[in-house]
Amino acid sequence: MKANDESVLPVVRAADLAEPDSARRWLIENLWARAGVGIIGGAPKCCKSWLGLDMAVSVASGTACLDTFHVVEPGGVLVYMAEDAAPVVKERLAGICRHRGLSLAVLPIGVITAPSVRLDLPHDQRRLDETVRREAPRLLLLDPFVRLHRINENQASDVAAILGYLRELQRAHDLAVAVVHHARKNGGNSTGGQSLRGSSDFFAWVDTALSLRRLRQQLVLSVEHRAAGVPEPVTLALVGTERDMHLSVVVTESPSTPPAANIDAAILNALDRASTKGLARAQLRAALHVRNERLGDGLTRLAASGHIARLGDAWVRLVPAATLTHTQRNGNGNDPGPAN
Repeated sequence: MKANDESVLPVVRAADLAEPDSARRWLIENLWARAGVGIIGGAPKCCKSWLGLDMAVSVASGTACLDTFHVVEPGGVLVYMAEDAAPVVKERLAGICRHRGLSLAVLPIGVITAPSVRLDLPHDQRRLDETVRREAPRLLLLDPFVRLHRINENQASDVAAILGYLRELQRAHDLAVAVVHHARKNGGNSTGGQSLRGSSDFFAWVDTALSLRRLRQQLVLSVEHRAAGVPEPVTLALVGTERDMHLSVVVTESPSTPPAANIDAAILNALDRASTKGLARAQLRAALHVRNERLGDGLTRLAASGHIARLGDAWVRLVPAATLTHTQRNGNGNDPGPAN
């Protein structure tokens, strides 16, 4: 049989398949898979669009998403906001940029300004495909799904056709596709991707599902991945002035928060368990569930006593835990000032 025989499907021996590249696993570390398709879901007024735009600025600028999640592969971004007027989109993007000390004018963010894009129409599918080919973005953000079609979202075959097209778009152009979608009004006990409105094909399709929900007056972000572990949920808040409004991670202390007297030992234990690359400050905050200022005090004490050091953006362990003094174990050392 000829190698280029088009009458059969191509087959490769399993051992000859390409090796996975861990360095290219993420677009945004722990938040969005590289060249992955997924959904930003949640009830109305849960800041889904704000999260999508934060991702857009982060990928375009290479700055951390939500000031927390590292961008692995920065690049261009293409955005279609079907419900927001162009001045509103620009105002939100500019505000996020001001918060991070960036200039929107220099970022590679393209905004599709067509009055309508229908992903259930072959003509518009071809237009979007050609636009993506020309712009070559790293991330395509479509917001919201309900304005991109006139199908029945509960009809699996109709939904599957559109999602299949988006998957083909992702594979053909090697880009990530993020779609904003609503959760069901009466989701019962369903959470995360299972709470998405319409056909179950939505959740089956995603590589990454970001879910926003209100829980006891707090905005909580949950993350689910097809091929990676599920990180702990994080609490968010929309903060800032009218000029620099942005989403931010809010650190809340849980009942398991280490007492102040044990914060130094808790930091050392976390670093002992970490790899030789250490842990970034945001990772320590997430692991220990402590407020930023308390963590800073502990890092300062331990750095001053030579137990830890800062290596780039990470903190690393220098001295075995057995050498920690009684004073440091009890958190009573002198505090030379807050750590950066």
